[in-house]
Amino acid sequence: MSTIKESSDELNPPITVPANEIPPRKRRTASDYFALALATCGVGYFPIAPGTLGSLVGVALFLALHRLVTNVLVPYALRHQLNYFTLQSIELAVMLIVILIVTLGGIWAGSRAESLFQKKDPGAVVIDEVSGQMIALLPVLVFVGGVWAIVSAFILFRAFDIWKPYPVRRLEALESGLGIMLDDVAAGLYAAVANTILIAAVGIFFLR
Repeated sequence: MSTIKESSDELNPPITVPANEIPPRKRRTASDYFALALATCGVGYFPIAPGTLGSLVGVALFLALHRLVTNVLVPYALRHQLNYFTLQSIELAVMLIVILIVTLGGIWAGSRAESLFQKKDPGAVVIDEVSGQMIALLPVLVFVGGVWAIVSAFILFRAFDIWKPYPVRRLEALESGLGIMLDDVAAGLYAAVANTILIAAVGIFFLR
């Protein structure tokens, strides 16, 4: 017997995987409910484009964290006469740590969600979009881009997440939470590189 691998925004052909790759259903515990809450991020059960909503959660988390770090670091930088590059490096390090925590948490929560939903990469799991979208937004911290750079990061990530160029689709086939998370991490990296090129091009040709 086989089961179908889902996608948060189902625009890709289904992938048939052996049913024995999915752990058997168990009675739900408190940790199961926590895993589902983390995996779905409160928007995964939405019937229309939950993956896009997950990306929007990633944007919101990124911007909230950016504001929080800025509000904390700027007064500290002024008191200790830190330069802009030191401030930027600290913020980038904080963002990378948060992305790592989200990704590792998503691997765990995604694996639990597969067992609970009895599906490979359930469409309701959107924590992968959160992580990938935050990665796609990283160039916004390094380069001056403004609101349009945030919008382009969102559009580029959604495009790469749906298109799944090599090796994104191969990563999607990995087992359990790894397959759920790593394809979106790769799509986020693609989007980050593309957005960096776009920001640089705009700076060179339009902001001279």
